[in-house]
Parts: sequence; C-alpha cells; structure tokens
Amino acid sequence: MSKQIKLIWDFRGPVAAKTAEHHEIHLKEYIQMEKIELNITGFEHINEMHSIAYMVVNEDMMISVRDRLRPHRGEIYSAEN
Repeated sequence: MSKQIKLIWDFRGPVAAKTAEHHEIHLKEYIQMEKIELNITGFEHINEMHSIAYMVVNEDMMISVRDRLRPHRGEIYSAEN
C-alpha cells in the first residue's frame, strides 16, 4: 500500500469555519469529477480564527493534485490523525 498524503488548505479570520466547510464541498466535487479512488475529505476548526479543509490522496497522485489545487501544505496521513 502506498503512502497517503493529507493536502491541507488553511483559512483564517472570522469566516474561516464557513469557508473551510464550503471548500470541502469543492474538494468532494473534484474527487468525483476526476474519479479519484480515495474519498477522504474533511474540515477542522482549530480555533475561532483558523480552520482547515483537507483531502487525502495516494502519494503517486500527490504532485498532480497539488499542482492543480494548490494546497497550502501537506503531511503524511494515517487513519489515527
């Protein structure tokens, strides 16, 4: 099994939570449109001024997805995250 990478988009400010939630919708649409086998997305509220949206991809797809969607950062994903 190849490594899985969690691509992360950071949102800051008073509307960060709503923006992250909405961004996840677009990530799900992208997964469906591109027929990506993994369907792991989500959003997290770090605090009232910082939220993230994320999607998980297999390592072999990371560069192409990164170049198209331009996440702010990434990390190795494990189900325990």
